[in-house]
Amino acid sequence: MKGTQTSAKSTSATAEKYDGFTDEERGAMKERTQELKAAARRGPRAAKADAESEVLAKIAEMPEADRVLAERIHDIVKSGAPDLSPKLWYGMPAYARNGKVVCFFQSAQKFKARYATLGFSDQANLDEGAMWATSFALTELTAGDEARIGALIKKAVN
Repeated sequence: MKGTQTSAKSTSATAEKYDGFTDEERGAMKERTQELKAAARRGPRAAKADAESEVLAKIAEMPEADRVLAERIHDIVKSGAPDLSPKLWYGMPAYARNGKVVCFFQSAQKFKARYATLGFSDQANLDEGAMWATSFALTELTAGDEARIGALIKKAVN
């Protein structure tokens, strides 16, 4: 008579958490897929007007602290770099040139972080030697912060 065999898999292995994408990251990827599908359906002519209204609607949905920051960032980008086109990027407001994102705003609430983020892609001309910052934590905006962001935006597009 044969003895009962048990699985080689430990019961503790099933209790371990998967160290992959968080629910928030998976949600952002789903939003990005929807954005790409919507842009393909819209076509190039309607894209700019629709994209800005989508960005403004997404900003309006944010909790107050993030919304205030996102509205100010939107105004600073629009006035400092009017050639950048607002668009949604992973469900967050972003600003692009020739379809490529230059900078973006990430709400604190979106990824359950303690601060919002203003980030710049590799399309931004912020190079300073061999190392430079590409993202900034935001908890509030003073007049000095707004001036610094305005200067960064102008530098990014030049």
